[in-house]
Amino acid sequence: MQQDESRSTAGATTPSEVEAGGVFSPRLRGSTIGILVSVGAVAFESLGVATVLPAVAEELGGLRGYGWGLSALMLASIVGTVVAGSDIDRRGPARAVVVGSLVFALGCLLAGLAPGWGVFVAARALQGFGVGAIMAYAYSLVGLAYPPRLQAVMFAFLSSAWTIPSLLGPVFAGVLTTVLDWRVVFWTIAPITILLLPLVLPGARRVSAGPRVRSGRLFSAPVWFSVLLAAGTGAVLFGLEVDALPLMLALLIVGLVAAVVGLRRTLPVGSFRARRGAPAGVVVRFILCGVYFGSEAFLPLGLTSIHGLDVTIAGLGLAAGALAWTAGSFVQARIDAARPGQRARSTRVGMLVLLGGQLLMGAAVALPAVWPGWAVVGWGIAGIGMGIAFNASTAATVSATPTSAAGSISASLQLAQTLATAVIAGLGGAAVARLGATTPAFLAVFGSTAALALVGVWVAGRLRGQVAEAGDRRR
Repeated sequence: MQQDESRSTAGATTPSEVEAGGVFSPRLRGSTIGILVSVGAVAFESLGVATVLPAVAEELGGLRGYGWGLSALMLASIVGTVVAGSDIDRRGPARAVVVGSLVFALGCLLAGLAPGWGVFVAARALQGFGVGAIMAYAYSLVGLAYPPRLQAVMFAFLSSAWTIPSLLGPVFAGVLTTVLDWRVVFWTIAPITILLLPLVLPGARRVSAGPRVRSGRLFSAPVWFSVLLAAGTGAVLFGLEVDALPLMLALLIVGLVAAVVGLRRTLPVGSFRARRGAPAGVVVRFILCGVYFGSEAFLPLGLTSIHGLDVTIAGLGLAAGALAWTAGSFVQARIDAARPGQRARSTRVGMLVLLGGQLLMGAAVALPAVWPGWAVVGWGIAGIGMGIAFNASTAATVSATPTSAAGSISASLQLAQTLATAVIAGLGGAAVARLGATTPAFLAVFGSTAALALVGVWVAGRLRGQVAEAGDRRR
């Protein structure tokens, strides 16, 4: 027995050897490639579906429920993230890797086979559970399997995993839809996460085999409150599309109460008041993502329905925003390196730039007389503002958070981002359901997100003084 242990120890890779080889060292290479490509598949699916969704809704008769094509995935991913995170804490990430990959692939397959809009929305929800699990295990596996000195490097790679899909996904999905069929987009993505299991699973099993906290239940209080939040939000969004007034009021009241109760138990204390510090940072994340992703969801639909462009050209607008977001992020990185105490101001400036670009894009999309190319220009400007404000507000929020609460704040930021996308897309979908894909509907959508951006300009000021406050709490 001792000889076996000696041989095992002698053949093992030491932490210093792993760090010397970086995230692509022999021990980590498979996990690194698998995680990055899995997250890249999620990013490609996200931007690709946003591009082809107008074609899907037209063929499947889903224009009245257009927003559900996005909201269903986002709401389900809230639950998927919390369930997978709870299971990872209890048993390690191995099961989340397998289940998340299989569920995501199955959701893509069923979406491509959907005979009608209802089945398509259900398949999108299934994808959402898988997306939540994939994102949960990706970040958890980095924390568990990678040495501390390599974790920051890997997180940077994770951020870059969204860049190429964000640039190529919309155009590639548009070309596939134009040349072949929108269903091919889903069938192309479906097998990717399953094919990556041999790369990701060995590393996940290694860390899962160690001592874990196995007590407690998988479906704990946070999980049930996340379900309550998703169900309540879904009821509100569905109620907005109902014609019968009594049923509408019942769904709105019950759904709003359930969503507020669930949200209060899942976000940091003080979030509802945008209290200075991390709670204000969570609110800023909600507003930023509501403005950006809520507007982005209707950019392709407006360009195809108002201006008659095909989905490939509409996808160029999304790619322009993604590229500009990356540029804005680098700009903010340079600003932050020179003046780290100006993060609140950078957030406010970025929010104003986002607002200006969003207004230009919204006018170009909604008004038939305006050249649609201005929509691409406007969305590029909005992307620069988003890159500046997103990075500055995230850094400010992290600096305001005690080390002991870093995990919960990260989860709250992700939840705020997902919820904002689901809610604003759902509200916009309700406007399209009532008014059709017309100029009044798009003016209502983009006017609402512009008003939300103005609120964000004020809330960004609540980020001031966070570093000092965080230091006081650590003491």
